[in-house]
Amino acid sequence: MFAKQQIQLKTPEQIQMMRRAGLLVADTLAKVRAAVAPGVSTAELDELAEENIRANGGIPNFKGYYGYPATICASVNDQVVHAIPSRKKVLAEGDIISIDAGAIIAGWHGDSAITVPVGAVDPALLRMIEVAEDAMWAGIAAAGTGKKLTDISAAVERTVRAGGSYGIVEGYGGHGIGTEMHQDPHILNYGKPGRGPKLVTGMALAIEPMITMGSADVVEQDDQWTVVTVDGSRAAHVEHSVALCDDGLWVLTAVDGGRARLGSLASARADSDG
Repeated sequence: MFAKQQIQLKTPEQIQMMRRAGLLVADTLAKVRAAVAPGVSTAELDELAEENIRANGGIPNFKGYYGYPATICASVNDQVVHAIPSRKKVLAEGDIISIDAGAIIAGWHGDSAITVPVGAVDPALLRMIEVAEDAMWAGIAAAGTGKKLTDISAAVERTVRAGGSYGIVEGYGGHGIGTEMHQDPHILNYGKPGRGPKLVTGMALAIEPMITMGSADVVEQDDQWTVVTVDGSRAAHVEHSVALCDDGLWVLTAVDGGRARLGSLASARADSDG
């Protein structure tokens, strides 16, 4: 499974360039999040994202990728990932929407995703989003230099399982990122720890749990992009890009670099060890 993977290692200077792309993605997602409301179409959100990326010196990395026609993926309710924005897809009170966005600056990529409630939402759905975010951060925290790739996968799965009875979508997952949006290694959101390549300084990884309220089974629709749950259950998808640096982890698509959340996790581990 891992033998032929070609993993790109970055210099500190190259990671700095990725940080620029990551901050642009973070800014774009913040603006799109603020625009989410009942009556707004996913096409309007896409237009906002593209305008912001281009106005700030970036290039949308999704648009044209294997023919993908938009700047963001805008996946509503039972759409897990890769849903194409549309003027016909209008958000309604109680929906949830997963927004995946990416940008290129000077040849370096950033990639991140959020799941956002639309107006007043069932608390059970809010809890699912929270669990997905917790799992993502647990996966990020597990990416410390010197560990193995599937330690990330195991941490994501462990956190999801502890959070409730959710489906973990199979096959889809995170990936390396750098001079291309998708690079080796592929990072599943489940599995046993201690396997795969060693995680070393210079790696940059996008970690992205995708979970559902029901079955983990999914199917790709006729547009050859949109992935939906087979049972119609709603889904959450979140993602951050993180770099492994000499002095620790740097979450390139988090405004604070991940300091607050990673610091909180480190404190919790210290308290539990004590």
